Amino acid sequence: MNRQIFVLLIILVTVASTLVSCNRSTIYSHYCHTSVVGWDKSDTLTFEVSPLKADAELKSIIGIRVNDKYPFKALCLIVEQTIYPDKVVKSDTINCRLFDDDGKSRGRGVSCYQHVLHYNTHRLMKGDSLSIRVHHNMKREILPGISDIGITLEQIH
Repeated sequence: MNRQIFVLLIILVTVASTLVSCNRSTIYSHYCHTSVVGWDKSDTLTFEVSPLKADAELKSIIGIRVNDKYPFKALCLIVEQTIYPDKVVKSDTINCRLFDDDGKSRGRGVSCYQHVLHYNTHRLMKGDSLSIRVHHNMKREILPGISDIGITLEQIH
């Protein structure tokens, strides 16, 4: 009887850990920190995605972490993606509405707010890699209150 309970317990633990393990559709996820003083317009954040192991249709997601020192309601970003080995360049301008008209954050958090936006979908072939560059396109040269910018690529099934 004890052996059956032990085997059942092992099976339950295995199934539970499989269900709560990391998202298998996430191909890449990384955040880059910006300067504590402020994110300078000339500071480009770079994300390097390794060659894919198989063909994939990917959803591109940008993550933005801001705190209460950010002085605006929105943020304009330029995201440039170079697909290798063909060196195909795609550029997106993303206007991110971070706060509503009353100043309430549209993201999640208490003193630091996480915003997540889907901005692009594309098909990549086996062996393709990506170089993604992000910089802000605001009139102010240095933006305080932005702590991190991240890129996540998820495979569309």
